[in-house]
Amino acid sequence: MSQLMMDRRRFLSNSALVGGLAAAQTFIGVRAGHASDEAAVRMQLGWLASNGVIGEVAAMKKGFFKEQGVTLTIVPGGPNVDGVAGVAAGQSTIGQLSSSPSIMLARSAGVPVKAFLAGYRKHPFTYFSKQAKPIRTPQDMIGKTIATPPTSMVLLKALLAKNGIAESQVKIVNMGSDMNQLLTGQADAVSGWVTNTNALAVLGDDRVDMMLWDARLQLYANVYYTTDQQLDEHSNVLVRFTTAAAKGWGYVRDNPEEAVDMLVEAYPNLDKASELKAVRSVIDFSFGDSTKETGWGAMSKENWAAQIKAYADLKQFAGAVPTVDDVATMSILEATAAIRKKVG
Repeated sequence: MSQLMMDRRRFLSNSALVGGLAAAQTFIGVRAGHASDEAAVRMQLGWLASNGVIGEVAAMKKGFFKEQGVTLTIVPGGPNVDGVAGVAAGQSTIGQLSSSPSIMLARSAGVPVKAFLAGYRKHPFTYFSKQAKPIRTPQDMIGKTIATPPTSMVLLKALLAKNGIAESQVKIVNMGSDMNQLLTGQADAVSGWVTNTNALAVLGDDRVDMMLWDARLQLYANVYYTTDQQLDEHSNVLVRFTTAAAKGWGYVRDNPEEAVDMLVEAYPNLDKASELKAVRSVIDFSFGDSTKETGWGAMSKENWAAQIKAYADLKQFAGAVPTVDDVATMSILEATAAIRKKVG
């Protein structure tokens, strides 16, 4: 699964590059035609293409983007791709990131990007333990060994701080992409996305989950973002994109098996059996009681403010502490409220 946050130092080193590229290039992501008013939208992913874009794939297959006059191109990311810098430089219209802290860190480093939509209503990042030594609450971590990837270390530290637990009360160790440290007893808990069914299959039926969201650190996942300039000059295109994407995600909820077929056809490297297992979880994170009221993709200023405070308290920002208005806009959500609530 994609990495949870971007390195602060990468933002500092790339800030000058972003400025130079933006000055040298035109914004090629949106191209409006005089006759058809069609717009070509490039969406840069923060990682490799996965079930995080199943809604967009369904919307393309069902013609929802075409209805809105949008031609969407999904651009996969990877470990050596700085998608935020590319979007900031105008190489892509919008981007999608696995986790909201990336936007906050980028903005603090002077990168002019802003979130306008959150695909998952809550973050799937979870700590996994076994029934023999269950960790169901943050307090259960005290005296235990917790394994987490280096890119997610700040999440664990923020979780402990949020729940009044000193770091010295927990032994924190690094882990890679697999769950072996839990199976071998080297750790009492490991971490990852609960939607990653392939990685979790090895843990068996006696797995105990403690989700980051339920442990009082409530981040957004599958965050869609763009630049200040795109918001100022092409907000109508972003509204049309969001309208089509919302319909696509609604189609996935109502037709999950067909949507998986569409996803695997678009990305043959994905395993259909695994995606069929994962799709229900993906739908659960995209829809729920909260989306019936607020609609698919909703965010709140209060949640963003809490995230900013948590990261500021841990001194994670390389530059100035951003404000909520720096990191997120509610304008696209407001303009698409009717369709988002209809599919919510």
